[in-house]
Amino acid sequence: MTESRSTTPELVLTARLNTSAADARRGVVRLHPEVLAALGLREWDAVSLIGSRRTAAVVAAAPDGSPQGTALLDDVTLSNTGLRENASVAVGPVTVYGARTVTVTGSALATGSISDATLRQALLGKVLTVGDTVSLLPRDLGPGTSTTSATQALSRTFGVAWTTELLTVSAVDPSGGPVSVQPNSAVGWGSGTVTAAQPSAASIPAPKSAAPPVSVADLVGVSAQQSKLTEWLRLALDESELLATLGASPHLGVLITGPGGVGKATLARAVIGERACVVLDGPSIGALEASARVDRVTAAVDELAGSGVLLITDVDALLPSVPEPASTFVLDVLRRAVDTPGLALIATTAHPEATDPRLRGQDLCDRELTLTLPDAAGRKGLLEHLLRKVPQGDVDLAEITSRTPGFVVADLAALTREAALRAAARASNDSAAASLTQDDLVGALQVIRPLSRSGSEELAIGSLTLDDVGDMVETKQALTEAVLWPLRHPDSFARLGIEPPRGVLLYGPPGCGKTFLVRALASSGQLSVHSVKGAELMDKWVGSSEKAVRELFQRARDSAPSLIFLDEVDALVPRRGQSSDSGVGDRVVAALLTELDGVEPLRDVVVLGATNRPDLIDPALLRPGRLERLVFVPPPDSDARVDILKASGKSIPLAEDVDLESLARDLDGYSAADCAALLREAALTAMRRSMDAADVTAADVAAARATVKPSLDPEQVAHLRAYGSA
Repeated sequence: MTESRSTTPELVLTARLNTSAADARRGVVRLHPEVLAALGLREWDAVSLIGSRRTAAVVAAAPDGSPQGTALLDDVTLSNTGLRENASVAVGPVTVYGARTVTVTGSALATGSISDATLRQALLGKVLTVGDTVSLLPRDLGPGTSTTSATQALSRTFGVAWTTELLTVSAVDPSGGPVSVQPNSAVGWGSGTVTAAQPSAASIPAPKSAAPPVSVADLVGVSAQQSKLTEWLRLALDESELLATLGASPHLGVLITGPGGVGKATLARAVIGERACVVLDGPSIGALEASARVDRVTAAVDELAGSGVLLITDVDALLPSVPEPASTFVLDVLRRAVDTPGLALIATTAHPEATDPRLRGQDLCDRELTLTLPDAAGRKGLLEHLLRKVPQGDVDLAEITSRTPGFVVADLAALTREAALRAAARASNDSAAASLTQDDLVGALQVIRPLSRSGSEELAIGSLTLDDVGDMVETKQALTEAVLWPLRHPDSFARLGIEPPRGVLLYGPPGCGKTFLVRALASSGQLSVHSVKGAELMDKWVGSSEKAVRELFQRARDSAPSLIFLDEVDALVPRRGQSSDSGVGDRVVAALLTELDGVEPLRDVVVLGATNRPDLIDPALLRPGRLERLVFVPPPDSDARVDILKASGKSIPLAEDVDLESLARDLDGYSAADCAALLREAALTAMRRSMDAADVTAADVAAARATVKPSLDPEQVAHLRAYGSA
């Protein structure tokens, strides 16, 4: 991940030891919510800590009642700063890069018994700096840190002492700053010296056979894929003579694709079952030198002795799409393996487009399985499975299911863990019986962000719905028909033989609530939203902008039902042939039209563009089958301005002489944003009058009107009204 907020100043706080057992040795610093806001941070962002030495950690909100000027550090993080309790520590945002490699040192027992795959999973999501001490306790508190299998593996191989084992970070790549351990990071054991060297072949332990973490009976929502893979393995490994009789080769190479965290490796291991199996971790092997990579793959094939399954996880890290000399030799070894009777190859990847295309040739992985994100029924089944042994109160899983579009099994596991932590904290404080409630699960939804939405901006949706949007009756109805009906009533469209609209253009004067409407629409339909401003996709390098468009649409397909929100769409798709940007704009328009009209259908995906200048958009985008519905967002009338002022003034103590209805009638030309700004300026005027002011008076509002002027241009509004009917 990359977080860049270098313009935000640091704050000097008092370091206090966090005595919470839930946070112990997990690399978490807790700050007061107002401090988080002042630093521009969200929970689970990275934060820099400067004491006697500089380190970094993930940040979370401090418990209610914590002093504003303190930073709660767990024992390991406090030690990494080189400070004692009650000393001053400088806290600020920091840029963190995803780690390519991380090297750690530990006790001889840990080094000899913990595999790199388990080590990486235990450190997943932690922020590390060279010289830091780090525990093996998984960072189970934030999103994207699924570590249940790592916990089980550590307990089996290392014993109960794994919870107290401390490691030292000896090298990271990229060097020079803190890094975050990612699913594709190569994590290995070093020699004990702090260097920036790449891990050697000796630091990656030999492949080991792996027992299936779950049984086939425990798989949820992948019955079709499980049946296919089971049949393929049975025919290729158990009935090769039958295939030979029919003139077919028992050759079997399978590539399993699907979004990260969807359970590709889990499916493979469950189906492999008791067969001989050797697992190769793609990122760990891919971090080795070229000759070591070939040697390690060869050793894995030799270990199977011509019988069993070779499973390569995250194969894109071992065989990237940009061919390397070593890739050719690795592919040769794999070809010999799949040509061996009784031996099969299964590879998994979340990024098939980033994998060497030769792997998908007929002589290697000639068969492919795709795991998609679970639908509503699948998510409910997964939640029921994850909570089957958990004591529960009044829990409505149907509601949680409707609020988790785009969640994979790893996200749902993280969600249930976060809910369990909330339930445990409540039970500990109240001395009550531990039981999971609906509030625990709903609260966890505010923390857990699904993996499928990583890499795209999220709109703050909350509980807002279209019913909460005042006035705009025609606009809301048009959006309901174009966006919600196709998702809620697909049978009606099929029965009438019509295709639902693929896209909507939302246009209107600036500040009149277009983004507000999108948030309400997404919440009403329980959609995952992929938001991007037009200029964010523009890149001068050939192919980069087109790739960004393809990835945006792929993320939306993976998290369907979803909404692609293109804000300032006029900057993204201007009229072709009229720009001086070396053709970047023209290529982006072509890429966007290809996605809208492409062979791969946009099922349960709606594209919504918003603009103040629809006349600048390339006309090809507005043809049928693209952004074909034009929806005008009008400026607020008197009644709408009353609603806006009341909503904006909920938290402002208005004096009795402030008549919002009378004020609204006098605000012709004011947009929704102007109305909200007017009340904010009135509150500031009251503060200028007296810092002890208890309310905002009509005089304050009148003074604010002299500062906040109407922003709507009557000519622009008239032009926009006429655009849709032209």
